Amino acid sequence: MVETCDLLAFGAHPDDVEIGMGGTIAKYVRRGYRAVICDLTKAELSSNGTVDERQNEAAEAARRLGVAERLNLGLPDRGLDVDDEEAIRRLVAVIRRYRPQLVFAPYWEDRHPDHGRCARLVEEAVFSAGIRRYGAGELGEAHRVRAVYYYMINAFCRPHFLIDISEAIDDKRACLRAYGSQFEKRPGSVDTPLTNHYIEMIESRERWFGQQIGAAYAEGFLSKAPIHLFDLFEGAR
Repeated sequence: MVETCDLLAFGAHPDDVEIGMGGTIAKYVRRGYRAVICDLTKAELSSNGTVDERQNEAAEAARRLGVAERLNLGLPDRGLDVDDEEAIRRLVAVIRRYRPQLVFAPYWEDRHPDHGRCARLVEEAVFSAGIRRYGAGELGEAHRVRAVYYYMINAFCRPHFLIDISEAIDDKRACLRAYGSQFEKRPGSVDTPLTNHYIEMIESRERWFGQQIGAAYAEGFLSKAPIHLFDLFEGAR
């Protein structure tokens, strides 16, 4: 029997989830929550690194974060299609298999088109996963998630809420450094935005977000739905 998870994070490519919310995952895994990462593509069109290298790096990053499982759907890099019903069905199957409370996807406005398309595919899948007769008998039992939140990859915008990751910043650094083919300048590698102090840039962003809430580091998230504060005084600080 497949174990369910509390948190299911989707990314268009291996490393997307770690860039946007590696600290949050590490923090909540440490608190006993189960997290699963699902990459949509193998990033086969990346300027640096082979598919095998990136798969090995993704596995190591997941190990460093302590996620329960990581899977890859093998959809085409730069070929994500929000109208691809088969792709939506595959995401629905993942959601119904792990039955998460919370689902995360890339922020829908990002310089990389795949990130926005990943967000749209996740939205379609989350909606369809809750329809009892959608894929009945072949995609698993219907499941409604509590909320969908969006993490930032390349974006630096005003978040709707922030998660203090001060206790997990070392875990975030470690999981990002697992992707040496992407973030290190190596002999024969191509110069890209990722090889030009990208990890330091992300860390600076999280430091800025942390400053907004009196913490050393924080990760920012957005929501398309209203967020329920359970208590006016205790629900926000």
